[in-house]
Amino acid sequence: MAVIPFGQARAILWAQWRSIWNYYPRSSRGGLAFTAAGGLLWYGSWLILAAGAAVLFAGPAHRSLFPRILEGGLLLALLYWQVVPILLASSGVSLDLRRLRVFPVPEHQLFTLEVLLRASVSLEVILVLAGVGLGLAVNPAIPLRGPGGLVLFAAFNLFLSAGIRDLVGRLLARRRVREIFILALVLLAALPQLIALNGVPASVKKLAVIGASPATPWVAASQIATGGDTLRAWLILAAWTAAALRFGRWQFGRSLGFDEREAAAAPAAPLRSRWRPEILFRWPSAVFGDPLGALVEKDIRFLLRAPRFRLVFLMGFSFGLLVWLPLAFGPGRGSESTFAVNYLSFVSAYALLLLGEVTFYNVFGFDRSAAQAYYVLPVSLRTVLAAKNVAALFFVLAEVSIVALVCALVRLPLSAGKLAEAFAVTAVLSVYMLAVGNLSSTHFPRAVDPSQSWRSGGVGRFQAMLLVLYPLLAAPIGLAYLARYAFESDAAFYAVLAVAALLGAIVYGVAMDSAVEAAEQRKELILAALSRGQSPLNT
Repeated sequence: MAVIPFGQARAILWAQWRSIWNYYPRSSRGGLAFTAAGGLLWYGSWLILAAGAAVLFAGPAHRSLFPRILEGGLLLALLYWQVVPILLASSGVSLDLRRLRVFPVPEHQLFTLEVLLRASVSLEVILVLAGVGLGLAVNPAIPLRGPGGLVLFAAFNLFLSAGIRDLVGRLLARRRVREIFILALVLLAALPQLIALNGVPASVKKLAVIGASPATPWVAASQIATGGDTLRAWLILAAWTAAALRFGRWQFGRSLGFDEREAAAAPAAPLRSRWRPEILFRWPSAVFGDPLGALVEKDIRFLLRAPRFRLVFLMGFSFGLLVWLPLAFGPGRGSESTFAVNYLSFVSAYALLLLGEVTFYNVFGFDRSAAQAYYVLPVSLRTVLAAKNVAALFFVLAEVSIVALVCALVRLPLSAGKLAEAFAVTAVLSVYMLAVGNLSSTHFPRAVDPSQSWRSGGVGRFQAMLLVLYPLLAAPIGLAYLARYAFESDAAFYAVLAVAALLGAIVYGVAMDSAVEAAEQRKELILAALSRGQSPLNT
C-alpha cells in the first residue's frame, strides 16, 4: 500500500469531517447534547471494557487463561467487524468513488485511504484490541513481539472489510439480487431464535471444531499474542493478511469501473404483460375518485418499486414470524401460553412497527425534492397526507393477510376469531401510528434514497422519541387485552378496542389538522430538508 501525500489526505479527510458534521441535524442545542451524550455513553462503555481487558492481560498470573480467552474473543471481534455492520445497515464512513475520481489521486492511494476509513465502522473493536495489546505489552511474561499479532490481525480485518464493503455494495446495486441478499442476511439474524427452538444443529457443531483450527487467523493471532507457536503462527497470519489485501484491492478495482445505474436499470417489460397489474393499481380511483385516488395509486406504485420498502415488507412476514417463534412455541411453552394464543396479533403488530419507517414516520422522505409539487398543484396538503395514509393502510392490511397465510401454510394455530382480532388490533394501532407519523413527517422530514435497500431513513432524535412513544401508542391495545383477562370475555376485549378506535380517530383528526398547519408554516424548512443531497462521502 502506497503512502498518500499529506496534503491530499488532509484535504479529503477534512471534507470527510465536514460532511459528517453537516450530515447530522443540529436544529437545537438540546438535540446536539442528546446526540453527544448518546455517543459518549456508547463509546464510554467500550472504553471501560478496553480498560478491563488491559488490566486482565497485564497480570502474569492469568497467562494460562489467555489462549482460551483470545481465541474466542478474536473470533467474536472478526464477526463484529465484518458481519455486524452489514446486519445493522451501517457502512461507516466510506469514500464515494464516483465523486472522488475527479481528484488527481492514483487508484492505489485511494485504496489506502479507503482502508483507513474502514476503521470508522469498527472503532469499538479497535478500542478493545488496543486495551488487550496494552495489557500484553506491559505483561513481563509475554514477549515484546506478542502485541504485534494483534496489529497484523487488525490489518487483516481492515483489508477484508474494504473488500466485503465493495462486494456488498455492488450486489446491493443490482435489482432483485439486492432484496434477496439482504433478506438472507436478515433471516440469518433470526438464527439464534431457531437454535433456541430446535437446538444447535450438527453442522454448526462441526463448524465450531473447524473454528478452533490453528490455521485460522484468530487462532494464529492468539498464539502470537500469547508467545506460543510464533513462527508458524506468523506465517499463517501473514498469509491470511496478504490474501485479504489481494481480495480488497481486487474488489476495490472492480467497484471503480462499476456502473451502479446500469446495474439497477430494469429491462423493458413486454407490452402484453403490462396491463395485468393495472387492476391492482386502479382500485383507488374507483373507490375514492380523483384526486385522492390518483395520489393513492401513485404512492402504491412507487412503494412497490422502492427496494427499501420491498425489503421491509418482506421482513414483516419472514423475520417477524421467526423472531417471535421461540417465545410462542419454544421448549417448555404450551399451546395455551399468552404468546402462542395471540401469536398472529403479536407478529402483525411487529410487522406494523417495521413498516413504520417507510410508510408512517417520514411520508415525504421518498418524494424528496419532488415534494415541491405538493405546494403548487391544485390539491390540498390534507388530501396529500390522507392519500399517503390510505396507501400505508393498504400495505398494512396486505402484510397482515400474508402473515396469516404463512401461518396457515406452516400449520401454526389459526382461527377465524384470531384472524379478525389481528386485523382489528393492527388497524387500531395503525390509526395512532398514522397520527404520530403525520406530525413527525412535517416536523422531522428527511430525504431518503428509495434505491438504498439497506440504509435507515429515520432521524436519530425522533427514533429515540419512538422508544417512549411506542408504549404510549400500544397502551390502548394493552388495556383491551387486560379487559379480556380481567373479565374473561371477548366482548369486553372488543368493547375496549372499540373505545380505543374512537379515541384514535379523534387523535388522528387533531394530529392531521396540526400536521397540515405545520406543513404550511414550515414549507421552506421541509423542502430544504427534503432537497438535501448526498455528500462526497457515504456515512
